[in-house]
Amino acid sequence: MKRSFAWFLVPILLLIAVEVLSVYFIMPFPGSQLGLDANNPYETSTARLEWAYWLHQNIVWLRLVGLLLLAYPAYLFLIKPRRAWHRYVAGVLVLAYGVVLYEVNQEMMADHMFLQPITKRVVPMSQNKIPGNKLVIGYEAFGQATAYPIQLIGYHHQVRDTVGGQPVMVTYCTVCRTGRVFSPVVKGQADEFRLVGMDHFNAMFEDKRTGTWWRQATGEAVVGPLRGLGLGELAARQMTLDEWATEHPNTRVLQADPAFADEFAGMKNYDRGLSKGKLTRRDSASWQPKSWVIGVDRSGYTKAYDWNQLQTTRILNDVVDGEPLLLAMSPDSVSFGAWSRRMGVQTLNFQYTNRELTDLETHSVWTWRGHCIAGSLKGRRLEPMPKAYQEFWHSWRSFHPDTQQYTKR
Repeated sequence: MKRSFAWFLVPILLLIAVEVLSVYFIMPFPGSQLGLDANNPYETSTARLEWAYWLHQNIVWLRLVGLLLLAYPAYLFLIKPRRAWHRYVAGVLVLAYGVVLYEVNQEMMADHMFLQPITKRVVPMSQNKIPGNKLVIGYEAFGQATAYPIQLIGYHHQVRDTVGGQPVMVTYCTVCRTGRVFSPVVKGQADEFRLVGMDHFNAMFEDKRTGTWWRQATGEAVVGPLRGLGLGELAARQMTLDEWATEHPNTRVLQADPAFADEFAGMKNYDRGLSKGKLTRRDSASWQPKSWVIGVDRSGYTKAYDWNQLQTTRILNDVVDGEPLLLAMSPDSVSFGAWSRRMGVQTLNFQYTNRELTDLETHSVWTWRGHCIAGSLKGRRLEPMPKAYQEFWHSWRSFHPDTQQYTKR
């Protein structure tokens, strides 16, 4: 009977292990999100993802094989046990498998935990109910602008919309503090995506047509048939709704779906870094894993800037990949912009004194939006640098391992 018990024990434990591992590798359990090289945990190794993807693709037949192996031993122990305790042990293990199967596939799957809007409403400012001090991801195309509150898309993780006649996929990962807008068009055809899990604490989506997994922070296909491809990123900006609406008076605004009122309420303090969750709260000190940084990407050359420093100095002058950069913060201390300091053949250098932003070359006065409002350059505008993001330091350095850190001058 010891041998028979092993016949039962091995397949039931393997079935439980398969279910647990299918979510362990792609959800934020202790140790699950790091690279396999313990000496370099931020190395973006794909081995863990490949294991997770293989399990995901083959879970059905793995279950079938396990159940077939379990069938006869289960019959022996549940129907015709030689000892009463055999039936109890077998019953408990079968019940445990049933609980694990339900929890994994109904409660722990990412797309069951974070649902898409049931009733999506995008309205003009005249009908808007979102407070003006809430942070939004703003996107404008072909004369149509839309604001997506972080409090809302932070729960949904993605919202599909049409802006300026083109489909867009607005995404946000609260654990990385990454907001990105992508075109959902893959190889000439708009696809559908579902939240499947996490990679290095970053949201990961699965496309419907091929089952490929895509990383939210970069739009890269990391495992699956389309591995190596990238979603087309669309230039978006993060700021308060008030500031966005000042720039785009005719903007539309995504409204809260009443079906998720409790979930949105739990996100009310996330905007300002006051979340209580271990994975989403902010480190107030600089250059800690959960510290805020502004990451700038220019043609693959990346640099990170300390949010605390920018709040103090209000502006930063620097050069990224040969392009002179101006980072400027709004008077509200949460909205920011990134601009090229080139003005024709001239490179401007900026200073912030007496609450006024001026350039040293012409002494013209500028707004934080890169607009000149007084002086010889009045009416001129700086060109935006589109790939500038606020996010957690651990996220930026994970997906930009060669990034430079700006040091105070």
